[in-house]
Amino acid sequence: MRISELKIKKIIRRPTRQFDALGNRIYNEFEYDLPYNPTQKESERKRLYAKVIDLIPFLLVFYFVFSKIFLISLLFSVISVLIVGTVSETVFGTTLGKKLFKLKVIDDFGHQPKIIRSALRNILSLVNFFLVFSDFEPSPNEYWAKSGTQLNFSMHLNNQITKTFIIKENQVWEIRKLLDKADLNKKLQ
Repeated sequence: MRISELKIKKIIRRPTRQFDALGNRIYNEFEYDLPYNPTQKESERKRLYAKVIDLIPFLLVFYFVFSKIFLISLLFSVISVLIVGTVSETVFGTTLGKKLFKLKVIDDFGHQPKIIRSALRNILSLVNFFLVFSDFEPSPNEYWAKSGTQLNFSMHLNNQITKTFIIKENQVWEIRKLLDKADLNKKLQ
């Protein structure tokens, strides 16, 4: 069973126009099977900071120890982060920056990604990093707030292509339990 195939049951309570004898509103309950999404919402900033944390030691080494100019040091640092990140995600499921933010990389089966998948994921992270500008309007009761343009990061393309997920470290056991339960149900059918 794959994470992308997991479903979770969600009960939605919708109010009706009827009330009971005590004046309490009567609700209808609807049960839905929704796809399970383990990805942490709004994790773009944490992921960006994790990449910067991974990059800084290499940048400092190339700049100060090897006395390279800044742009060359930055280029070598990016290449080093791609290589070390690939190996680190394959062996440990995380990098130094992700570890500080308690994030973990898993594949569609709930395991640490294999070396090829991790390498592709890290290479695609270079293409994946692009800024998204969006206009926003304050709500009508926020008369003091100004409308403007908001800067967001979109960093999910590489995970969609390679079928990997960035999750919190404490979600690993929950995901494994859901996968085991789904496998057991599949075998019983």
